[in-house]
Amino acid sequence: MSRIKEFDVDEACDGALTLFRRQGYEATSVSDLVTHLGVAKASLYATFGTKHDLYVTALKRYAERTDARVMAQLSEPGSGVATVRRLFDGYAAEILGDETRMGCFVVNSAIELLPHDPDVARLVERSWNTLEVALTMALERAKAQDELPGGSDPATLARFLLTVLQGLRVLGKGADAVGRVEAAVSTAMRLLIRE
Repeated sequence: MSRIKEFDVDEACDGALTLFRRQGYEATSVSDLVTHLGVAKASLYATFGTKHDLYVTALKRYAERTDARVMAQLSEPGSGVATVRRLFDGYAAEILGDETRMGCFVVNSAIELLPHDPDVARLVERSWNTLEVALTMALERAKAQDELPGGSDPATLARFLLTVLQGLRVLGKGADAVGRVEAAVSTAMRLLIRE
């Protein structure tokens, strides 16, 4: 007879996600996970596998949630430029409102574990590709609506904006985030203004 799990797997995964996001992979021990989650080590291993397996599961969960939210936001009807502006404003508000400076789990993972961890690299690249495609689609809509400056290439512009967004996430972890984040958002948005 199989034993019934004595903890909520989704809650444990979300708890691990928060701990890994706050501390990073290397700084989080299995003992930290056991204490933070209130789950026995044997149960943790039986359910998720190794610490690395749990990290990858948590990262995948975070990326899927974040990517779905961004795709929905950038697919909203109306002005393509307005949807991109709302995304940037949302990123800035989230970054500047994060008093813990935990930052984005995808960016944190990229900084800590790329390029030597292929499982994490795959998830990070998938998330970045999703964001880039969503930005490209919004900018193609903006171009069709005659909102972009002449000669703008939506795919190239999307790749640049992806880089800015990820850079904002890194800058948000620093002490002088406000000035840097606001200046970067303002400069990036000026590229979308048709004169």
